Amino acid sequence: MTRVLMIDGNRALTDAVGLKCVEQGIAVRMTGAFCHGLRLLLETPVSLIIVSSDLVTTSAGELAKLFDVVAPDVPVVIRLTAGRTMDEQVTFELHGFRVVRDPFDVQDLVVKDERAARRAASSDTAAHVAVEAACR
Repeated sequence: MTRVLMIDGNRALTDAVGLKCVEQGIAVRMTGAFCHGLRLLLETPVSLIIVSSDLVTTSAGELAKLFDVVAPDVPVVIRLTAGRTMDEQVTFELHGFRVVRDPFDVQDLVVKDERAARRAASSDTAAHVAVEAACR
C-alpha cells in the first residue's frame, strides 16, 4: 500500500493533497510541524515523504543524512516554497531529493513501482537518537 507523509504548514495545501490522496486510494498522514513528522516516521510506515522547504532548518546535506537514518530507502520530496531560489533547488537535488513547486500532482510523485511502506523499527536506537537530536 502506498502511504504518504506530508510535513507542511500550509493547511489549505495539505487538506487539498490529503483529499486527492484519499480519492486515489493513497493513505496519508499530515502534520504542520517538522519534529512531529519525524516522530511519526518512527511509528508510521510510509512510501513517500513530502516536506515543505519552509520547515527545513538544516542544510540539505544534514537533512539527507537525517532521513537516511530515520527513513532509509523512502523517497523524500521537497516542496520548494515561493521565494526559494534555483540554487536552493539544485542543492536539494544534488543531495538526492526530488524537488517540486506548486502546483504539483500527488499521483506524479507516487513511485511507479509502488514501494512498500517502510518505517524505522521502533527499537532502532539510531533513528530515535537522530530524531531527538534534530528536534532540540
